[in-house]
This record gives sequence, structure tokens and C-alpha cells, in this order.
Amino acid sequence: MSDVLQLFRKAGALLEGHFLLRSGLHSRQFFQCALLLQDTALASEVCGQLAEKARPTGATRVISPALGGLIVGHEVARHLGLPHIFAEKENDQLVLRRGFQIHPGDKFLVAEDVVTRGGRVMETIAIVRQHGAEVVAVASIVDRSGGHLPDFGCPYISLTQLNVETFAADHLPPDLVGTPANKPGSK
Repeated sequence: MSDVLQLFRKAGALLEGHFLLRSGLHSRQFFQCALLLQDTALASEVCGQLAEKARPTGATRVISPALGGLIVGHEVARHLGLPHIFAEKENDQLVLRRGFQIHPGDKFLVAEDVVTRGGRVMETIAIVRQHGAEVVAVASIVDRSGGHLPDFGCPYISLTQLNVETFAADHLPPDLVGTPANKPGSK
């Protein structure tokens, strides 16, 4: 677990400062998985570890929410020898495009980079279920929820769990008040 955190630090992918997360929460730390995953050997190593933890789920396909989950989903699927598709934003909602198909009876693993509140994961799960398929597990590199995840209705797997402080915009600590927030993640 700590070796994953060390990889983030080594890659300069664990950022410190004032960040606005996609969830709307603020944080002093940000996991910029893109900086870690740009190194194809590291991406293969980290996602291979995640794939091995997910192997027992019996998934037959992998789906991920774009943009953050694209590389993770593809690499996990590659390690598992499974097809990978992704959902992407259209009018600020995740949808299937590009001719991707989901069929009843498919068993999906939802793969993501970092999960804080699980919003995009829940949207992805809803897409799979709307097509009559099953989500057998959710997997992410980093669980930064602090134990406050929604009920995905399936097992959740991560390589590392961190209790990183997050704050609502109207409850910022004094050191973050008046400091501009960076939004380095997906828009």
C-alpha cells in the first residue's frame, strides 16, 4: 500500500496546495494520476497490481469513466485479457458513445484512478445497469474517500486508502481561505 504512495511521490504526482476537486470539495492534496500514468512502465505495474486484486471478481469486461479512468481501465483490462470501453461526458453527463455496446449478461469491472465521493463511478454503474448488465466490482488506484463512499452495490477494491482531509467551500480552514484553488483534474 505505502509503495503506491511512494510511486506517486517519486513521479511528482502527489501535489500539495489548495485544490478544488471535481466533487466540489476542497483539499490540500491532489493525486494527479496522469503524472504517474505517463510513465508506461509505472502504469503497467500499478494497474497490473490493481488487475490482480480484481481478477477473482469474474468480470468479463471493463468500463471506466473518462477522463481519469481511461488509462487505468485500459491497462487493467489488458492485464486481465478483457475488452475495455469507456463512458464520456456529453452535456456534463456520462454517456456511451463511439459505438460501444453493453449487453445483458455482461459482467463489468468499473475501473477509475481516484475515488473521493464516487459520483462518476455511480454514473458509470447506472449506465451498465440501464443496459441490463451487471457490475461485479469497482476498482481504483486511490481511495481517498475517508470511508465515505456511496453503496456501489458491489465490492470496492483499491490499491491504497488514504484519509485526506476535504472541506466544503463554506467550511475552509484559515490557511486555505483567500488562497486561490487550483483545479488540475478532469473538467
